[in-house]
Amino acid sequence: MTSQQQLSKRGFSAAQKPMRVDLEIYYKALENTYHPIDNPKGSFPMNMAENHLCWDMLRHKIESVTREKPIPDWVSSYGDPAGVPSFRETTAAFLSEFLIGQSISSEHLAFSVGATSVIEMTAFLLGDEGDTAVIPAPSYPVYTADIGTIPGLKRHNLQTHQEIHELANGFPIKISQLEAAKAEIEALGSKFRMLILTTPDNPTGGIYSQEQLQVLADWCIDNGTHLIVNEIYGLSRIDISHPEIKDNYPNPIPFLSFANLMAERKSPFLHLWYSFSKDLGISGFRIGLVHTYNEALLGGYRNAGLSHAISNHTQWVLQEVLEDREFMKEFIASSQAALTQSYVTVVRQLKALNIPYNPSYGSLFVWLDMSEFLQENSDQGQEDLWLELFNKTGILLTPANGFGHQKKGLFRMVISGISHDDLEVAMERFRIFVLGKRQ
Repeated sequence: MTSQQQLSKRGFSAAQKPMRVDLEIYYKALENTYHPIDNPKGSFPMNMAENHLCWDMLRHKIESVTREKPIPDWVSSYGDPAGVPSFRETTAAFLSEFLIGQSISSEHLAFSVGATSVIEMTAFLLGDEGDTAVIPAPSYPVYTADIGTIPGLKRHNLQTHQEIHELANGFPIKISQLEAAKAEIEALGSKFRMLILTTPDNPTGGIYSQEQLQVLADWCIDNGTHLIVNEIYGLSRIDISHPEIKDNYPNPIPFLSFANLMAERKSPFLHLWYSFSKDLGISGFRIGLVHTYNEALLGGYRNAGLSHAISNHTQWVLQEVLEDREFMKEFIASSQAALTQSYVTVVRQLKALNIPYNPSYGSLFVWLDMSEFLQENSDQGQEDLWLELFNKTGILLTPANGFGHQKKGLFRMVISGISHDDLEVAMERFRIFVLGKRQ
């Protein structure tokens, strides 16, 4: 009996499609990571969106909680699948103070195990199988699996620009582009069910202005389309006033959480995603949430979410950490300073090498253009360059495959997964590679 006969159609499809194209090489790089003494010729995995810059600081805090605090009785019992009340209240207060800037109610939050689960659950509850989610390109490759594998939604990559420099003044997304996408999707017999934005963006590091979000929200409400804004990098912001990079932002765009606009409109078509994975560097904790004023969505989330519920112990530990506001204030400031230092280290070298990149406002990435080194302008040419860089330098970037953008030769560099000292070594190897290619 073949594997196709052993599985359902969905199971066979899932078995045939790797979650992302760089996983196999990522595991190879992890087995040979750089160490200045023990492994000076080792690799630099810079493709996985993890933030290790201030983990030691947070780890000490978590260790003190688990060592000094008594575990409450509710930890051992069943709880609300959408998050136990005390954890929802603590998170609402944290988001209100640090991300949003105004108070939100815990009654408008629902939790599940990580951002992936939140995306999957939201898509499952808002869309029907065969509906379409529109996502401006380039964007997070694994959105495709998150909305597709179980919910059964399709992904439409909206091409808003061709070259990196077109992002200089923000995302060039227009209502006419949404109208065209809607007509194309409906002509194919599908429904434009949702528009997904990420701000700060993965991979470009750009942000959407409040004016843009207002226009897009109005269009979505008028068309009965759900607008979901993912702020998973909302506190992973770059200090754009840093003297080495401030000239990259002649018309700076202020970050303002989409939750503020949601509070004004209170529309059932406006939603926000968040997770602690990136801003706190705890992707292994698996804590994500949706913020919405759509009562039916919250009810469905609670009723269908038992298999996605977060461990009560995990909720308790993070609740204790978040309630220490002074610690969180210090942690966020330290994390943003460390992230800015990493960013400056990278773009300093890119500037010196005249490698185009998009000035980032936040996220854990630099989105750079290495198309000048393509042997052929194709997916294969892009993959060949990606592998050549890894084989010659040990630097593993995320290739643009799956980001949905038409231009070839663009790559995402994760700047938060290795120490500042190691990043200096990696960028020196990158410099030697670029100069060698040009010669």
